[in-house]
Amino acid sequence: MTTAYLTHPVCEDHRLGADHPESPERLEAIQNRLISGQLMDFLRWREADLATLEQLNATHDPEYVASIFAKAPLEGHVELDSDTIMMPSTLDAALRAAGSVVKAVDLIMTGEVDHAFCAVRPPGHHAEYDRAMGFCLFNNIAVGARHALNEYGCQRVAIVDFDVHHGNGTEDIFESDTKVLYASSYQYPLFPYPDPGASHDNIIHMPLEKGSKGADFRAAYEAHLFPRLEAFQPELIMISAGFDGLAEDPLGQLQLKESDIIWLTERLVDVADRYSNGRIISVLEGGYNTDALGRAVFQHLKTIMKL
Repeated sequence: MTTAYLTHPVCEDHRLGADHPESPERLEAIQNRLISGQLMDFLRWREADLATLEQLNATHDPEYVASIFAKAPLEGHVELDSDTIMMPSTLDAALRAAGSVVKAVDLIMTGEVDHAFCAVRPPGHHAEYDRAMGFCLFNNIAVGARHALNEYGCQRVAIVDFDVHHGNGTEDIFESDTKVLYASSYQYPLFPYPDPGASHDNIIHMPLEKGSKGADFRAAYEAHLFPRLEAFQPELIMISAGFDGLAEDPLGQLQLKESDIIWLTERLVDVADRYSNGRIISVLEGGYNTDALGRAVFQHLKTIMKL
């Protein structure tokens, strides 16, 4: 079993200020932990490609994509909203972030690797069809999923999102596409303040109250996701891997532990082994306590790799 690790140096050049939680130190913490734990020795490092206009326009409103290119500053910064800021390197980083997931799909669907982890930023799951928000410009995992549907003829792609914030962008993009099953666990109420009763045939909401612990998290997945995954029988499993549900994280108030992330990952690996030929792509979303982030990504990847 082989696992690709996709990233790019420009993802660390996207700098939003010393006090901004979505910092380059997040990627540095992950890489340092993987190196110190000797897990990097078992990964196939791949440099993320740039997403193309064709790939972005297949997922987002082409007018929106054009507006992001037009607003990219040569110096200073541009605020897309109060949370989402573009600096001179931001567009390149966002293109690499989306392109990493496209490349991961290519590597997996052609059989070069079995799984992949995309260590990229800015994150993506809040980016809607025609709107940037929540630190996100392009919806990285949605761009990759659309690529799997369009280029490889996938009929059943499952996206599982365990970020503390609901992936409103991924829901917005796929809410009418029955080839994609999207499931999101999240703290409620919390940004982006979704409607927890808005589940559709292919959209699963799993809201968790502030202070929820691992038992609540696991019960939600047992009750709402895994029966649906068994019926759906995905050809590819994609994970919006947000680690801000951990108890140490400053942006959420869930009380998850690394063992809960390991549990969910093990369950998804089991489903992938039975229905998806083991194919899993995990894409970094949130996680803002860098120590906790590094440790949890290490365990998440180690579990995917069955080490």
